[in-house]
Amino acid sequence: MIEIDPQHLADRYLTQWTVPDAAERRAVIERLWAEDGTHILHPPAEIREIAAELGFGHTTLEAQGYDAIEARVTRGHERFVAKKGFTFRARTDAIRLHDMVKFGWEAVSTETGDVVGGGLEVLVLDGDGRIKADYMFPGA
Repeated sequence: MIEIDPQHLADRYLTQWTVPDAAERRAVIERLWAEDGTHILHPPAEIREIAAELGFGHTTLEAQGYDAIEARVTRGHERFVAKKGFTFRARTDAIRLHDMVKFGWEAVSTETGDVVGGGLEVLVLDGDGRIKADYMFPGA
């Protein structure tokens, strides 16, 4: 496993969500992620409630591969950065244990500077230090 500063990785990870240019965003994704990487989201409570009403006992939302991850990140950018005026920043708690990196993050209003949300991220890295799996827990 190559040497990686976990805090620097956390910062780079959060940057992908704020890049406005589509080509640049794709390039950032390809530098961060393994080609077959998977983003796994623990959905917000309202999505879990709707799924339960439809008879689903549990829900996870997954995007695998560059194209699916790019679509996921682009939708996140459109919804939270472009429309709501948020930016994202890593808390200063990133730690690495073997091939895993864990850190907290915050959604911040670019208008007021107020923290409006956040969550927990657990990344599993491949041998090249790219993201193989990303477990996202908004609200954690």
